[in-house]
Amino acid sequence: MNIKPQLEDLRLFCTVVRLGSFAASARELGISKAVVSKRMALLEVAVHATLLHRTTRRVTLTAQGDIVHQWAQRILDDVDQMGEALSLERAAPAGLLRICSSLGFGRNRLAPALSALARQYPALEIQVELFDRPVDLVEEGFQLDVRLGAVSEGNVMARRIARNHRILCAAPAYLAERGTPVRLDELKAHHCIAIRERDQEFGRWNLSGPQGMETIRVGGPLSANNGEIVRQWAVDGHGIILRSLWDAAADIASGRLVRILPDYVQEADVWAVYPSRLSTSARLRVCVEFLEGWFAGEAGGAG
Repeated sequence: MNIKPQLEDLRLFCTVVRLGSFAASARELGISKAVVSKRMALLEVAVHATLLHRTTRRVTLTAQGDIVHQWAQRILDDVDQMGEALSLERAAPAGLLRICSSLGFGRNRLAPALSALARQYPALEIQVELFDRPVDLVEEGFQLDVRLGAVSEGNVMARRIARNHRILCAAPAYLAERGTPVRLDELKAHHCIAIRERDQEFGRWNLSGPQGMETIRVGGPLSANNGEIVRQWAVDGHGIILRSLWDAAADIASGRLVRILPDYVQEADVWAVYPSRLSTSARLRVCVEFLEGWFAGEAGGAG
């Protein structure tokens, strides 16, 4: 019997390649590992080739598997685009959107926006993963990265969806004890709480001020790779932080934090970053345009 490759098996195959594991693929898709193994065996029969090297630790592509993976991605992209064309006609975008963002922004600002997006377009399937590290959209299979700060990659598209900037602030108790800096270079003598975020060098702050762009090396006894931890440490009086206005605004309004050196800011606009043009995907276009409108409609935008 001549068995033809099934679209869902090709899609499952691409998931296995992306995650490098039958077990991880089963968990993500909500099926059993045995089903994954069976479907991959059927796909290998259908294409008359061994596609995967299986070890106890990881699944990797064979040479023939690499060829099938490239074709599978093209086939699935074509099928998805066909669906997009139909959904444009129906004005009801449908299908899977895999989105990533940073931890703090994703949890506090992006999640409510995506909740509203899901309510407006119930045919969309939205998967979100949050990281405080750079993400390779193509390699990791994401269609959209919503990020703060500059976009430096040359192989992606980007659209600014909200204005934002980072500011310097500290708790009143810290400033009462250590003094309030009045010049940028005075930060060197202070406890500055450094953070390693996706677009920032650790302990090196690039700020725009009256003299243009200036760089200062800062340090202190506390540092972290999570913005919410850093903000809380500042509220607790441990030092000076450089945080997005949207993150610090509530604490400044309540008096838990005080803005210092107000002439200095660091640009941190909100960008939608994606690997292909918006015109090729109705669901991606709708999502980006929705987020742009959502942040514009909030008080202060992303700040």
